[in-house]
Amino acid sequence: MKTWILMLLALAMPVVAMAEEGGEKEDPNKVSYVALAPPLVGNYALDGSPKLHVYKADVALRVTGADAQKLVKTNEPLIRNQLVALFTQQTVDSMSNVDAKEKLRQEALKQTQEVLTQETGKPVVEDLLFNNFIAQ
Repeated sequence: MKTWILMLLALAMPVVAMAEEGGEKEDPNKVSYVALAPPLVGNYALDGSPKLHVYKADVALRVTGADAQKLVKTNEPLIRNQLVALFTQQTVDSMSNVDAKEKLRQEALKQTQEVLTQETGKPVVEDLLFNNFIAQ
């Protein structure tokens, strides 16, 4: 009989441990990445040339804490609008080489932080990453 009780207790321990883990508070300094989905897609270099130039950008924003993540999600339409406007203004040269894309990434981060500062009073986003960036 004692063996049976010990086996029952041994099986119940992982369930109790999992229930306790769910009750823990989330770390306020936890870094997370918020992906802007779906990817940003549009035209650029609208200089009147007959050739159509298209971009596709998978963007992720690095934030710290659940509050920052929530602020980014709340303001995502405004962030997307700002980034689409920025990408549309680019030239073929600014979308074609690595150095130019890095400058574009930094400008996208700066504009995202400015827009969030206007809306929330703080920049919220620490970094902006291109998970995938295609320009044709």
